[in-house]
Amino acid sequence: MARAFLVVMDSVGIGGAPDADQFFNGDVPDTGANTLGHIMAACAAGQAEEGRSGPLMIPNLERLGMSSAMKLATGGAAGGSNGSMTEPQGAWGAATEVSLGKDTPSGHWELAGLPVPWDWHYFPVVRPAFPAELSAFVAETAGTEGILGDCHASGTAIISELGQRHVQSGWPICYTSADSVFQIAAHEESFGLQRLLDLCEAVAPKLHEMKVGRVIARPFVGVEGDFSRTANRRDFAITPPGRVLMNWVQDAGRRVYAVGKIGDIFSMQGIDVLHKGDDATLMGHLGDLVEGAVDGSLTFANFVEFDSLFGHRRDVSGYARQMEWFDAEIGKLIDRLGAGDIMVLTADHGNDPTWVGTDHTRERVPVLVAGMPGPALGLIGFRDVAALVADHLGVASD
Repeated sequence: MARAFLVVMDSVGIGGAPDADQFFNGDVPDTGANTLGHIMAACAAGQAEEGRSGPLMIPNLERLGMSSAMKLATGGAAGGSNGSMTEPQGAWGAATEVSLGKDTPSGHWELAGLPVPWDWHYFPVVRPAFPAELSAFVAETAGTEGILGDCHASGTAIISELGQRHVQSGWPICYTSADSVFQIAAHEESFGLQRLLDLCEAVAPKLHEMKVGRVIARPFVGVEGDFSRTANRRDFAITPPGRVLMNWVQDAGRRVYAVGKIGDIFSMQGIDVLHKGDDATLMGHLGDLVEGAVDGSLTFANFVEFDSLFGHRRDVSGYARQMEWFDAEIGKLIDRLGAGDIMVLTADHGNDPTWVGTDHTRERVPVLVAGMPGPALGLIGFRDVAALVADHLGVASD
């Protein structure tokens, strides 16, 4: 029985979103943003030489139609990683989002067949950023006299700025970003990791009522001048308000495996088995599932470090390195797919590391299908990805 592997390259957009002018980084619209295209251009120009060199080399993604998908998305030249287009060996296309967000839940829910039916709440770029009653509620729940931060901030910057005050006072560091998020940072030892997770879980329902998409626990360790975040992040996301691809698969009596932060994004709805870790660890888990996932199953995976480590930090070289690492590793797994299996490679939004600001960018995303020969899919919607997977597995969609 056929299996399906749906793999999200978090933030690997390919430009061309028709409504990009309605989404912003600061005061600058996202018109013209192209995460992968601009990385390719920077590499070709010798502007991404830290830890790598030369044109972006992603031969496995190219043979699946990456440059063709980018050309379709933008309506122009793709500027392939080695300066030339290759004939795609699988079905390929470019997908356009309709949800009114350029964030993780919006992209993933719609890829799973459920466009977001509301506008997310975003906190204003002022200080304080949060309503006084919300800050008081968080402090009361934490058992402290107040909170630190109360602003838009980079996570690494704010723990550097406020980490020592947090350790001394015990007050949680609360901040947000251009996404619909409420983030709480706390020291794993002086504050306590479990206490932080319990705090985030306790305040999440109030934030969800406000249509804030996620409450994110951001634990860190270290001492003044040398604080660093740990891998124990956890997202407390709004539960999807309707049924999604994973529910369809389970209704057919099939098994669903989640790799990465899929469990957090969907509040574990429709998931049988969860694997977590950094991207290198997740690639190992995905490889194990290519070998061992049961017949008829769905594996839904997210590789977040394109976005979290390189896109938001506007690190072009780092993003290029990650692309080349991912390409090499995913190529090995594609070659191990069984007869009748497909692997769909896509993304949830863009995060152009050459762009202004530090926010996601509104872009179309690639849809590359290994194990399914052409013809080209064309310009499709995010929710069509769910339909494609469901059709391949032979399960009914809502």
